[in-house]
Amino acid sequence: MTNQTHPANPASHGSFERRDVGIAGVLYFLLGLAVAGLLVHFVVTGLFSFLDKRTEAHQTPVSPMVTNAPKDTRRLPPEYKGNYGDYLNRNFPAPQLEIDERTQLNETLMKQEQELNSYGWVDQKAGSVRIPIDRAMDLVAERGLPVRTQATPPLAADRSDLKDKKMKGPNQ
Repeated sequence: MTNQTHPANPASHGSFERRDVGIAGVLYFLLGLAVAGLLVHFVVTGLFSFLDKRTEAHQTPVSPMVTNAPKDTRRLPPEYKGNYGDYLNRNFPAPQLEIDERTQLNETLMKQEQELNSYGWVDQKAGSVRIPIDRAMDLVAERGLPVRTQATPPLAADRSDLKDKKMKGPNQ
């Protein structure tokens, strides 16, 4: 047994096998892929155009009560000018969809936080005010919770009368 190594390519033609893949097959595949991509693009564009025209033909007419509705509401007209909220308020009747949910939610939350953390009138005629939560907790900690005074229950007096009647008997 020998410890000599035998090279894998004794003819020293390089480090790869020349019979693997021909460049012509790769180029034909890429050309076929490009042609198929263009074909799919034109088919999808034609299908979309057909379905768009069909949808417009079958679209229900706008209610006669709406006087200022644009012909096609899917595309924004030139009078849009970047202010989507004003455009919607002028051109669409109520109720309207939310324009920017996050901003509207943040405005609502900020208003609630402002009311919870500030002084103000709840009902000025009745003299009721609101105070911040932290201040209200401090006042409760200082003064304690209000306690109701314990009065003698009216049932105790009635029970003593019942005891007297039981002792005397029902006929007495």
